[in-house]
Amino acid sequence: MTHNFVPGHAGKSAVYEKLPVVVSNHSRQASVQIAAEIAALIKEKAKKGEHAVLGLATGSTPQRVYQELIRLHREEGLSLSNVVTFNLDEYYPMQPGHYHSYVRFMKKQLFDHVDIPQKHIHIPDGTLKKEDVAIYCEEYEQKIRSYGGIDLQLLGIGRTGHIAFNEPGSTETSVTRLVTLDKTTRIDAASDFFEVEQVPQKALTMGISSILSAKKVILMAFGAGKAEVIREAIESIPSEAIPASFLQKHPNAVCYLDKESAADLTRFRFPWLTGSVVWNKEMIRAAVIWLCLKIDKPILKLTEEDYTGNGLGELLTEHGPAYNINIRIFNEVQHTITGWPGGKPNADDSNRPERAEPYPKRILVFSPHPDDDVISMGGTLLRLIDQGHIVHVAYQTSGNIAVLDDIALRHIDFLKTYSSECTGNGEDPKVLYDQIHSFLAARKIGEKDLPALLKIKSIIRRTESRAAAHFCGLTDDQIHFLDMPFYETGQIQKKALCENDYQIIIDLLNELKPHQVYAAGDLADPHGTHRSCLDAVTEALLRCKTESWFNDCYVWLYRGVWNDWPIEQIEMTVPLSPDELLRKRRAIFKHQSQKDHVVFPGTDQREFWQRSEDENRGTAQIYDRLGMAEYEAMETFVRWKPEELP
Repeated sequence: MTHNFVPGHAGKSAVYEKLPVVVSNHSRQASVQIAAEIAALIKEKAKKGEHAVLGLATGSTPQRVYQELIRLHREEGLSLSNVVTFNLDEYYPMQPGHYHSYVRFMKKQLFDHVDIPQKHIHIPDGTLKKEDVAIYCEEYEQKIRSYGGIDLQLLGIGRTGHIAFNEPGSTETSVTRLVTLDKTTRIDAASDFFEVEQVPQKALTMGISSILSAKKVILMAFGAGKAEVIREAIESIPSEAIPASFLQKHPNAVCYLDKESAADLTRFRFPWLTGSVVWNKEMIRAAVIWLCLKIDKPILKLTEEDYTGNGLGELLTEHGPAYNINIRIFNEVQHTITGWPGGKPNADDSNRPERAEPYPKRILVFSPHPDDDVISMGGTLLRLIDQGHIVHVAYQTSGNIAVLDDIALRHIDFLKTYSSECTGNGEDPKVLYDQIHSFLAARKIGEKDLPALLKIKSIIRRTESRAAAHFCGLTDDQIHFLDMPFYETGQIQKKALCENDYQIIIDLLNELKPHQVYAAGDLADPHGTHRSCLDAVTEALLRCKTESWFNDCYVWLYRGVWNDWPIEQIEMTVPLSPDELLRKRRAIFKHQSQKDHVVFPGTDQREFWQRSEDENRGTAQIYDRLGMAEYEAMETFVRWKPEELP
């Protein structure tokens, strides 16, 4: 993906950054590079007969690093027998066998698959009595020192800017200790624990001083959800408000990012502020929009003084005068707006984002979860159907883990009551109800759902999706439930994409031969389902490149409630009237299991329909500030082009 990454001038110094940064096209590349550096350290230490002392992190960010170390061990003979590890943190209280313990995580992700001696593994003990914690923490620090300190420390970063569990307010001199977790951190973790009340309020953590004592520190951050906090950690002055910013004081710290997490850094988002740039079409548009929003002027009112007074004199010199730039960018932005997302038949399409012909188009909308279609592009979906196109919707995953237990039980209760009172035969539903009721009463946190319960939850989401699609005007033969295998684990953590996932999508594409494909380009959802679903769609499309329909197919990426497209990147905008926004809301409300209480809300406690409407209205307001026509709301899209893939 290149759409949420505005490239700067090659080789240009990043004067805003106070920490060395390595940006990779994909998190896989960064993870392999980090694992290679760790492997080199291990081998170098082994030659000297020394221990390689590693500080390790948990969470999704370092998992690919651990996977690559396992591969190096199994396939290339890398021995980790000289490795000593110290983990950053652990929830408190926490039993080592608990589903969410970091002991269990590390065993599953690394330790059970390599030859690190058990006596060399150190993880903070979440079973301690409160009165023993202080002495234990001192001994943890002493044990690190006894091995000569940590050679290489891996870190992730939380949305509050925390490293390990050093929340905002942690001092630069803090050491290993018991801490109280920030509310935002607990909300972020809530989806793993299924509800925030189940997330421990405290944790044991190495301190900022402990981390800064390592000989080398590698900070990793991947995905659009980390972009804002990464910019603050790297570009702001060190402060307790963003604990990760203290890494700027380390003499040998480096930050590994992918393009999404690096997108808000000044040299990528606003490169004209850091030096000379190549003023291509995309760069000019981004700069003009930035200037408009900065000084709160519409495009056509910008003056030469506005440009020169805000660091854009070079743009004016190379492409001015201001009037010419203004007209050009105004027209570019205006031409993104269309009330005909499928193309307007029998019309001049030279300045429209979509082709007039063919009409009607065969259109395939991919929805990662059963409600993403109506939440993120419901107004556009309704337009496409109303305007006579042949629209199909493909729900990529069942979404079953996002159904609350009591909602599933309520549906089973209905089934039991209906069978008993209306058909005279309540035996099977009653057995099912009693079985699931007993399971839920004794269920442990993180325990996988019974297959029967997962099936019920899948059916709930399927019937809701069908109701929403019917409301929009689709028939059953236009609705496809793909149930991609990677998702069906019954747990938060999903499997890697496999050939079956790709083939399911390839088969549907070749069956429908679409003229338009819509897919979710929102990569900031907390658990990565959107990324996996997009990877599956793009890989399937690339495998269809030789098919006759491929070259006549436009692929549009939508975003929704996690983060919308930056204005300068938008290529198609579909305006919505107040009535159309209300129709979209009614379609979203068909997903009743996701109403009132969002199972995986992230840090935003608004319901999805509220987030969606706020995003859509916010986009319309920005277009209004740029001098465009005033609309109630707007849905936005960026076109995916296979030649832009790395």
